[in-house]
This record gives sequence, structure tokens and C-alpha cells, in this order.
Amino acid sequence: MTPAAAINGDDRVCVQTEGLILVVRAPLQRKAKTMSSQENKQTAQAAYAAFSNGDAEGAMRNIDDSIVWTVRGDNALTGQHKGKQEVGELWGQFLGKGFRTMPHDFIADGDRVIVLTTVTIDGQSAESADVLTYNPAGKLVAFDTISDPSLANQAFAR
Repeated sequence: MTPAAAINGDDRVCVQTEGLILVVRAPLQRKAKTMSSQENKQTAQAAYAAFSNGDAEGAMRNIDDSIVWTVRGDNALTGQHKGKQEVGELWGQFLGKGFRTMPHDFIADGDRVIVLTTVTIDGQSAESADVLTYNPAGKLVAFDTISDPSLANQAFAR
């Protein structure tokens, strides 16, 4: 008897030969792993810790090359900074004004992590909320700060 095969809708291959029926599950195509909210939160926590410790390489480890970093307000830094090089230059300008960030809450949902933080620029502090967006691979692709821009406007006046 010649074997006969059929593929069922549930990814099984059924082979019948010599009165036997073999059912073999076909290998499933694997989807790329999507990072969980908790994993994105841990990535954000590690990046803030690295930044606070002066470890720029560690802070940039999980930043995608296509990052878009938005600075709000009406100052010399206002706008979108695209790519790791521009973000690194932006960080240098912030650090030149004594910038510090002290995160105190991390809230994760899907591909976004909201970080509530106290920022200090030129010796003045204010509360801020950073919105971090991650791609499925767990790389930071967008960063936006929602806060009163007056500290940055003063420190980086046009």
C-alpha cells in the first residue's frame, strides 16, 4: 500500500500506511519573542541606574538605533533628536548643566513604561514623567518627557 498523507487545519500531518495511521505535529513557525511589560520595566530601571552612575554605554545598551527623543518646551534643545549619536550629544548638553534624574516610580503597560522622576537642572528640581516606548525586541524607540518645561527653558534659553 502506498502511504497517503493529509495536512489538517491544526498543523498535523496524518500518514496512513499498511493499516497504521501516524499523526505527526508539524513544526510551528516561531514568532519573534515580544518583550513583556515587566521586562521593559526592568530594562528601563537598568538604564536609569546606569545613567545615574555615569555609565552612558550601559544606559544606551537597549536603545534602538532609530530612537526618537523628544524635548518639549521653548529652548535651544526643543525638538526631536534622532539616533543614538544625537541622543548622546543631548545627554552631554544636559550633563553640562548639572542634570540629574531620580526615578521613584516605574509603571509598565505593554510596550510603554512611564517613569515618574525628580529632575534637577542647574540646582533647581521639579517632578517629571518620562514616557518610554519599546519595540517588540525590547529596544527603546521613543522617549518623551511630560513636564513643566520651565527648568529646561531657563537652563537652555534660546
